[in-house]
Amino acid sequence: MRFLLPLIAFIVLVGFLLVGLNLNPRQVPSPLIGKPAPEFQLEELHASDKTLTSKDNLGKVWLLNVWASWCVSCREEHPLLVELSKAGIVPVYGLNYKDERDLALQWLRQFGDPYVASARDPEGRTGIEYGVYGVPETYVIDKNGVIRYKQIGPVTVDALQNKILPLVKELQG
Repeated sequence: MRFLLPLIAFIVLVGFLLVGLNLNPRQVPSPLIGKPAPEFQLEELHASDKTLTSKDNLGKVWLLNVWASWCVSCREEHPLLVELSKAGIVPVYGLNYKDERDLALQWLRQFGDPYVASARDPEGRTGIEYGVYGVPETYVIDKNGVIRYKQIGPVTVDALQNKILPLVKELQG
């Protein structure tokens, strides 16, 4: 009995470790899925005298892409976002996260601007309210302002074609 308890504890621990090794770290469940998107009112990146609010898009399906000029992975997804924007399937808004205005504007001039508008979140407070783990992250928000999907990490062709666009079309229907 003295050796049986440690052996059982060891087997249980190994079982948890094996299960953990098979999990995809990019599939972190968001507690905000199915809940209203956190409200915000932030200054626009391109025009500091204008504000962008989460309520501006009530009545339409839209994407919120959290990005930054210092984000290496953002460069990976950016050409895909530019193409998506040109296609006009769904409006894409940006949340410029913990960035400097000049660097962000320079980055958009260099790589293209896929956003209808970008809001500035220099302190990262809005990002925290959205549960941002790291940039980039993209949210699908429905006509009622409810978060329906969260893409952690760069948007890929696979994620766009198999998850994001089918959901957008369903929600637009």
